[in-house]
Amino acid sequence: MRDKALEQLRSGQSLTGKDGVFAPLLKEFIESALEAEMSTHLDDFERLSGNKRNGKKSKTLKTDSGEIEITTPQDRNSSFEPQLVKKRETVLADNLAPKIIGLYGLGMSFRDISNHVKEMYDVEISHSTLSEITDRVIPQVKAWQSRPLESLYPIVWLDAMHYKVRDEGRVVSRAV
Repeated sequence: MRDKALEQLRSGQSLTGKDGVFAPLLKEFIESALEAEMSTHLDDFERLSGNKRNGKKSKTLKTDSGEIEITTPQDRNSSFEPQLVKKRETVLADNLAPKIIGLYGLGMSFRDISNHVKEMYDVEISHSTLSEITDRVIPQVKAWQSRPLESLYPIVWLDAMHYKVRDEGRVVSRAV
């Protein structure tokens, strides 16, 4: 793995991309974390109520590293609510959601945002997923827009002109 990482680094390829050397590590990390969450969920009380593991389900996650196929554990009562990758979540969007919201705030259409995310992260996001992400944050944006304003907002404005001057035999830039 070390040799492959060095080879990809030297050739300028992404280490975390779809074919990157670290992509399988992300899959292993996510699956291990989900297994740990399931073990925590199935405590003594859950086991006494008859709940136990009930196989695994495969799921395709879209990440900034491309798409990865993971297996998520399930329990018999379907009461397991994973926190790392929530139910019905197909985009590992912790890092994409703020960027999508920023682009939406700048007035870009869902199609433009989708194309931009595809170009930058090699992840295809449907219009419905984009709508879901923006719909989650719109109430917070509306609350921020309608908040009461302070009576005073102090502003400090500094300006300078930069000159080239000779200092001890060297030409340096100084701000005045």
